[in-house]
Amino acid sequence: MEKKSIAKNYRFIALMLGAMILGAIIGFIWPVVKDADGNTISAGATVLKPFGTVFINMMFCIVVPLVFASISSAVANMKSRKRAGKIMGVTVATFVVTGAIAAVIMFVLVKLFPPVLTPWVELPHEEMGGYATMSEMVVNFFTAEDFVGLLSRRAMLPLIVFSLLFGFAVNLNGGGDSPVGKFLEDLTNVMLKFIQIVTYYAPIAFLAIFADLVASYGSQVVENYGRALLLYYPLCFVYIFTAWPLFAWFGGGKGGVKTMFQHIAKPAVVSLGTCSSVATIPTNMEEAKATGISKDVSDMVLPLGATMHMDGSCFSCVLKIAFVLGVVGQDLSFSKLIPVVLVAVLSSVGMSGVPGGGYIGEYIICSIFFPENIDVAFPILVAIGNLVDPPATMINAAGDYVVSYIVSRFVDGKDWLQRAMSKNA
Repeated sequence: MEKKSIAKNYRFIALMLGAMILGAIIGFIWPVVKDADGNTISAGATVLKPFGTVFINMMFCIVVPLVFASISSAVANMKSRKRAGKIMGVTVATFVVTGAIAAVIMFVLVKLFPPVLTPWVELPHEEMGGYATMSEMVVNFFTAEDFVGLLSRRAMLPLIVFSLLFGFAVNLNGGGDSPVGKFLEDLTNVMLKFIQIVTYYAPIAFLAIFADLVASYGSQVVENYGRALLLYYPLCFVYIFTAWPLFAWFGGGKGGVKTMFQHIAKPAVVSLGTCSSVATIPTNMEEAKATGISKDVSDMVLPLGATMHMDGSCFSCVLKIAFVLGVVGQDLSFSKLIPVVLVAVLSSVGMSGVPGGGYIGEYIICSIFFPENIDVAFPILVAIGNLVDPPATMINAAGDYVVSYIVSRFVDGKDWLQRAMSKNA
């Protein structure tokens, strides 16, 4: 990969991180000043907060139509035959299981080593389902009372469920070639361009947001982000050398681990260099072909994986939830394990396979766990997402190739790899 290509793909992330650092410096040298009674004497860098709020509100206006169009379009364009249906079922089930495993691992880790030890500030909050029965909680988790209820950012998971079902209905009524299918695809492209336009303003917004955060909460911000990264980065590399070999052994049997390590390096490097799951698809397909994975398996698993297989994002999702819970002074109890894992796995379906893909995962987390603290939670979540993006993308994208071993086992038999190796011998 050319150095210019790597620099181009990381340019925006570098600009965002630079803006955050500059904002933190501004907040540090221009803090909020209070008297002995706690009354504010000088607002400091918090006067810049409206510049960040403009960006957040604009993204709120984009996220609902984007989630609906992108997910509905993807499902509407599926070509479903008997074998394709089996591949699809095994693929999605594998994505869900590996994502859930990743989420549980991170949940246990943040329980043992919380990223935030002291709350930044006590904020009013509301426990998810605190005033609802379990049955009501399940209903509200997946559905809204009516169509209008789906149009709120607070109903992201019900919107994802609706979008999936709508996409299946379009698929049954002509699929991607139907007028509705073409409209959904075109609307998705328009909304992605819309995000691209708004994102040009993001560095200014995040400079203002972090100036406000540091001016309000001080050096504790930097310390807590450092603890979060010390949890995340080592975990990713441990996962690569433990979970991936186990998946390769389960999917490929004898010789699976050795073959996986012979072919995984190139997708891993490309995913790190491009910071994009979608950009890694061609390399993954090339290595899948060289491994002997069936073309129809790789043609479905790898593109779907670019938007649905997000083990690295499941790691970061749980880390984000634990981080903000610590910030607002809430406890990450084991009673939250099932909701946290569900959100981590299901929100990954709405994440785009491109860098900075609309911050959809962050909106879903905010809408479910922090609806009352969204102004504080959202920039924190986005910052963590940017900081962990390179290793997360590597786990997501290169992991798609590893998952194809498991799908091949269920579709082509336990000895698929041995047959492929003997054919190439």
